Amino acid sequence: MKTALFVLSDPHANTEEALGRVFNALAVALEFKQAGETVQVIFAGAGTRWPAALNKPAHPAHTLYKQVLDTVVGVSCGCADVFGADDQGLARITTHAVPGTTGLPSVLGLQRDGFQILTF
Repeated sequence: MKTALFVLSDPHANTEEALGRVFNALAVALEFKQAGETVQVIFAGAGTRWPAALNKPAHPAHTLYKQVLDTVVGVSCGCADVFGADDQGLARITTHAVPGTTGLPSVLGLQRDGFQILTF
C-alpha cells in the first residue's frame, strides 16, 4: 500500500481545526511509517506555510513533525510561490506543469504510481 498525504490547511488561520488537520496528517504518516508502509507527506496550497511553523521547537506538533520528516517529500512549488511560504529547504515539487505557475504536485501521477491520496 502506498499513500500520499496532502496537507492543505493554513497555519495562518490560527484555528484548532488547522492545527488538528496538520497534527492528524503527521500522526497518520507516523502510523504508516511504523507499519512499514510507503507514505509521503506533501504540503500544498496554504499548507506550504506549515514547515516554517513546524520547525519551531515550541510548536505543539514539532516533535511529531521531526519523527516523520523523512516521509515529507516536499512542498508544491507553485503554491509556495503564491502563498509566500518558506519551504525550510524542502524539495519544491513541480511534476504537474500548470500554466502561469512554477508547477504543482501531480495527483494523477501519484495515482498512476499506485498511491491513494488523503487530504488534510
